[in-house]
Amino acid sequence: MTDIITRLKNVKKFQAKRWENEDHWDEINDLLIKELDDILSAEPQNTAALINIGAIYSDMGENEKALEYLQHALKLGSADKNLYTNLAIVMVYMEMHPEEYHEYLETAEHYSEDPLTFKAYFDPQSQ
Repeated sequence: MTDIITRLKNVKKFQAKRWENEDHWDEINDLLIKELDDILSAEPQNTAALINIGAIYSDMGENEKALEYLQHALKLGSADKNLYTNLAIVMVYMEMHPEEYHEYLETAEHYSEDPLTFKAYFDPQSQ
């Protein structure tokens, strides 16, 4: 378990470097997805890994795939603020009705961020 925690901490650190190395954006995302897939192979119900891979797919514009991972973490009972925030972000990008994602934003306010997860990037100007 500690090995998985260490790996998730490293994923979180490495994902932040994507923004500093945009020339290598795709390669970094591929490495992050491979690492998270490996973690999920060992622990299929690891909600932190599910939330993070969902955030990465959202950042890549693959919102349907992101939504699958995030909904899986939701079904497993995650109480992570980043899960609910990321669900709302993905739903905005998928142009769903505001009532659908506002509920997730309101729910997010009742939770704390898991230190092993991160938020998907949101650009309100992209809409």
